[in-house]
Amino acid sequence: MDPRIARTRRSLQEALFELARERELDEISIADIAERAGVNRSSFYQHYSDKDTLLADAIDAVVEEAGTSIPVMHEISAEPPPILIEYLRHVEQNAAVYARVFGEHGSPIALARLSTRVQTIVIDAVTISHQDAFDDIPPDVLAAGLSGSVLGVLGVWLQRDPRPPVETAVAWLWKVLLGPQAFDRGPR
Repeated sequence: MDPRIARTRRSLQEALFELARERELDEISIADIAERAGVNRSSFYQHYSDKDTLLADAIDAVVEEAGTSIPVMHEISAEPPPILIEYLRHVEQNAAVYARVFGEHGSPIALARLSTRVQTIVIDAVTISHQDAFDDIPPDVLAAGLSGSVLGVLGVWLQRDPRPPVETAVAWLWKVLLGPQAFDRGPR
């Protein structure tokens, strides 16, 4: 991709994140985004068809950056991977944006893209880890279920007031993903 195009897209993405921290998504206009990014409206439309697509791309970019450091997990442990903690810290730092994405007037496009990305990560992780516990579940079914769990936990955590710390959300998310039997180490 041409570096100028990448720079303009990144500026637009950052502008939307900044504005979404300040006010509701439906209160942000294309003109607001373009002005904050330092470009004109026609430049916005050269790169994006609407702000929901821009928001989805902005979230994709953040997840992609985090995804470059996802370690290969050959075994699933009771301790959540550091990348999960890092990502939830990012979500917490941008809680106003994510709460709006997950909220009543959120962004279906951004949520759908986030779900697809989580599903891809789940399928890859299960394939790499060779966990035979999932042999009888088709990968797309497993990925859809786990993706729904991830998005559900994130959405509820973001709506809590006061919001529990990242460590609490990570523990909830990891326990939901692994199931209670992964944490039951006592005698049977």
